Amino acid sequence: MKKFIFILLFTLGVKSAFADCMGKGMQFFPSTKEISLNSMFIIQGYALSQKTINSFKATTIYLESENGQLIELNLQEILKGQMRLTQAIFRPVSELKPNTTYFLKYSDQKENERVAIREYGSDKKEREKVYWKTTDKKALEPLNSNLNLEFEKTEVIYYAGGPSANVIFNVKNKSNSEIWYKTEVVDLNTDIKNVFYIKESNGKLNVGRGMCSGAFTYKSKGKYKVRFTPMNIDGKSLKTTDWKTFDSPL
Repeated sequence: MKKFIFILLFTLGVKSAFADCMGKGMQFFPSTKEISLNSMFIIQGYALSQKTINSFKATTIYLESENGQLIELNLQEILKGQMRLTQAIFRPVSELKPNTTYFLKYSDQKENERVAIREYGSDKKEREKVYWKTTDKKALEPLNSNLNLEFEKTEVIYYAGGPSANVIFNVKNKSNSEIWYKTEVVDLNTDIKNVFYIKESNGKLNVGRGMCSGAFTYKSKGKYKVRFTPMNIDGKSLKTTDWKTFDSPL
């Protein structure tokens, strides 16, 4: 009887985790709300929202000021992660106006898209329009040239819905500003390269996948290499790091 209950609970847990992983969601970067006049932008879609990201090839994306002025965002590239993540990289076609609040807007916007481009605001404790506010600076301060990424370990954590598998780097000498890491991972067995922009969390850079999604996945055996190009949200980058070789976390 106990064995039956355990199997039942485990099965329900797996089904619940699977259901959670089959949702959708959007993320919008910069995370910071104060930006310069020449900021870049990243829109990232998870699971079913990847369809929206891919539609940007035929959809015009704008920043709309409070008085209705529009500035088009030029699509630079679309990067497909290896597990249910896709992101679009944008640059404004012209310099933004100083001390102005801008809201994200799609051309021919449907009602479901209006809902999709809202995010949880920590100040108001509710979902609100995605927005950024410019300062009067044309560019942000450059990143600390002594920024360093030190390999810490590989890590695998098993969940009911699947494993989390990452290569973890410690971020040293970082600046206080938001940093994006253009990350290139190469499977040395196939020589296939995958590229994605990722961010650190609590001074750690996790290169891999979580239970439900991730920019990079690994085979059970094999060797890989990775390198990073750190940049601020204006796209001003530091020198690309050397390649670091590692074994699959799995």
